[in-house]
Amino acid sequence: MNLHEICRKIATKRSIDDLLNTSKKSELKKTLNVFDLIVIGIGAVVGTGIFTIIGTAITGSAESAGAGPAIVISMILAAIACVFSALCYSEIAAMIPVAGSAYTYTYATMGEFMAWMVGWILMLEYAIGNITVASAWTGYFVQFLKGFRQYLPDFVVNFPIWLRNDYRTMTALCDANNWNIHDKIPYIFGHIPVAVNIPAVVIVLLLTILLVRGVKESTRVASIMVGVNMFMILSFILIGSHYVKPENWTPFLPVAHPFQGVLMGTFLIFFAYIGFDAISTTAEETEKPQRDLPIAILGTLIICTILYVSVALVLTGIVPVDLIDIKAPIAHAMSYVGKDWFAGFISLGALCALTTVLLVYQLGTTRILYAISRDRFLPKSWRLIHKKYRTPHVMTWISGVVVIVCGLFMDLHISAALCNFGTFTSFVIICIAVLILRKTEPDRSRPFKVPLCPWFPLAGIFICTVLIAYSLKTLKTSSIYFVLWLVVGLLIYMFYGYNQKRLEEQGRRGR
Repeated sequence: MNLHEICRKIATKRSIDDLLNTSKKSELKKTLNVFDLIVIGIGAVVGTGIFTIIGTAITGSAESAGAGPAIVISMILAAIACVFSALCYSEIAAMIPVAGSAYTYTYATMGEFMAWMVGWILMLEYAIGNITVASAWTGYFVQFLKGFRQYLPDFVVNFPIWLRNDYRTMTALCDANNWNIHDKIPYIFGHIPVAVNIPAVVIVLLLTILLVRGVKESTRVASIMVGVNMFMILSFILIGSHYVKPENWTPFLPVAHPFQGVLMGTFLIFFAYIGFDAISTTAEETEKPQRDLPIAILGTLIICTILYVSVALVLTGIVPVDLIDIKAPIAHAMSYVGKDWFAGFISLGALCALTTVLLVYQLGTTRILYAISRDRFLPKSWRLIHKKYRTPHVMTWISGVVVIVCGLFMDLHISAALCNFGTFTSFVIICIAVLILRKTEPDRSRPFKVPLCPWFPLAGIFICTVLIAYSLKTLKTSSIYFVLWLVVGLLIYMFYGYNQKRLEEQGRRGR
């Protein structure tokens, strides 16, 4: 086969009609309504930003400047960047209500190779991002246990740190506190260190079992947790507003690096916004996808932006920037004003929020991998559907195991940045896909249309590209890992995916 033929093959697209026919034959069970979708969206978005990322975005880190009270501007910029992408997601999800999210949409517009690479990049957004969330879950779980120190034995409340952190985190803790690592963790045969984040492993396993049993059952659990989470956040806003001191908002912009701080704050907060596109991964399990997907995507974005800005204003108004706790900023803020009893409730709300985020990310991972496997880029056995629960149980277990194993050795800050790189890239692809389909399929029915096209999609492409470029320049280590991730994806396609697609074509011709 010559180079021209190979290029033609890797640019092969799947027609929208073919995708829709595949969706109609789907073995997945259609059970979700618009309320379920909004629960999934809010559950994925409200959690990591408010309970974890916001602290670092305000105060800064070793690699980046903080935004200070101007984190509000960062949140608005992140929301604006999301609006353009959300509008594009809404148009294309209603037009092509098929599992796979950006992967499927890319296959219909840019061809086989680009579809695989986008699917591979989406794994950064979901599977790798889940590692960061699972670690944050452990932190709040430990804080929650400490609230019961009067009732629980000490070995439960203060269980060993090598059972709550991975080895890389343990190494960092020992270096920061001048501890001898051999005194803090056990070694097998004197050479093999043992450090496992047990709470994170357990919660991922439990959620994997829940997802195997069914998406409707999973959303019922998520709706309860979202309800608790929303109550806690609204209570924080109402109670905390009485302790706001406007002088804490001065200076509003960071003095040293105002532009860099706000822009990096936007990049970090974007990690919290990525969940809304998880809604589109459930298209084949939605009862009325053409109507409900756009409503859920845009509704989630509006609700979450209002909550984020309100929480940021109250948090920075209560606690001076240099005193904000980066690990548990909301709970610490309540303790700062003498409301220790409410800080404990905040930890419960954070646990519920982060559990929901884990659940939705895991759901998104499995549905994207299911679509990729259905297209023969991954082994056929991975897409098997459970006979009783009608869920892709093999893929669900694989996703859970990947998160657990990667969580044992991946740096958590790097995994968060990689997640953002994946998100920005997929958002750019979605905006491009809408522009392509407006040219190639101008007469196809669009239950929802992006207003002011092509300007809104172009704005989404521009904003996300600027953030990618700035982040690649600033976050050197994460940038290297991102490039390596792309290279690994390319190699998998070259030596497995491409050949599998050609075998599939031969099989169709032989029938």
